[in-house]
Amino acid sequence: MRHTRAISPDEPDIIVAGAGLVAGLLALRLSALPRPPRILILEAGETAFGEKTWSHQATDVGAADRAWLAPALAKQWSGQSVRFADLTRHLTTGYASMTSASLRSAVGRLPGVTIRTKARVRAVQPDSVVLDDGTRIAAPCTIDARGHRTAPGLTLAYQKFVGLIVETETPHGVDLPLIMDATVPQIDGFRFVYLLPFSATRLLIEDTRYADGCALDEDGIGACIRDYAAARGWRIARVVHREAGVLPIALDFDRRLFWSRAEDVPWLGMRGAFFHATTGYSFPDAVRSANLVAEAWPIRSAALADLVHDHARAREPRQAFYRFLNRMLFRAARPERRHLVMQKFYRLPQPVIERFYGGRTGLRDMARILSGKPPVPIHRALRSIPPRGLMAEAKP
Repeated sequence: MRHTRAISPDEPDIIVAGAGLVAGLLALRLSALPRPPRILILEAGETAFGEKTWSHQATDVGAADRAWLAPALAKQWSGQSVRFADLTRHLTTGYASMTSASLRSAVGRLPGVTIRTKARVRAVQPDSVVLDDGTRIAAPCTIDARGHRTAPGLTLAYQKFVGLIVETETPHGVDLPLIMDATVPQIDGFRFVYLLPFSATRLLIEDTRYADGCALDEDGIGACIRDYAAARGWRIARVVHREAGVLPIALDFDRRLFWSRAEDVPWLGMRGAFFHATTGYSFPDAVRSANLVAEAWPIRSAALADLVHDHARAREPRQAFYRFLNRMLFRAARPERRHLVMQKFYRLPQPVIERFYGGRTGLRDMARILSGKPPVPIHRALRSIPPRGLMAEAKP
């Protein structure tokens, strides 16, 4: 039965549990509506939106999306590059980054949005949210966006990283993002360094590992970052900011089992496994989720949950292909040779790479990605193909 009660003037129109990326983008998108709703965002910790950097390809979002995203962006660039042992390539695809600070600032300026910190959520119900202290907050629309959770039906590997935003004593000379420098020693799985230049002397240096385990040695990886900087001739004057994280990389997924516990409450963001199965990035999916809610607004929880389930079902074929590639990377390729898989990928035409990052890979792109000799043993690659066949699983 759908909820049809009247809305109190003292309660929010929508509650989002979890002040992460998707909550911030929802606030930005819904606040741009002609009649924006009253939004309450609940965060268990002391600071909304954490301490992170979220990046995306310019082609991940449309022109209309860029307009409402613009106030929250920290930096944009006109291109990017990658480096491997046998390949250095410049891509003309634009690139943009949003930081926790830039998102907090943009959301903080929205008049209809309230952020409540130190508000740990015990339960999200279709018509209310219950906090750990027993407080119940009512709203006609509630969304559970409390981040990644261990759930049945989802088998994972991991992308783990430590990043330092540093000030260098002299200009570092990096003009555009170096999104993958895989010329570094290949330890702990596929390893690369990621660089974002925020100014002539301010630089994010991030050491990333595609690994089988989720254990994160922050001090050890931090030392590797300092060694990398020294090898590039950069003297670090000070560390401005430190961030670290472990992103899920999906190997197998049973959508029906995963969603079986959802009961008229929409799960968004990492909570609903709305992330790119191969990259682990959630920005394009968070934009799509924000648009999904905005285009349906006003809507109540149960109806929105139905829309979210439909959205999850529609995106599944492409994600199945990405999971197959992940199995190639983690199960077919030996850890010290995983970088060869990525090197082969970056020889593809730029539009194919753009569609891949945006989660829009079609059947022709799939065939293009798989063409040629695989950089892994054939017998190991064959084991990664699902029993029904790759194209049968990936067919829209």
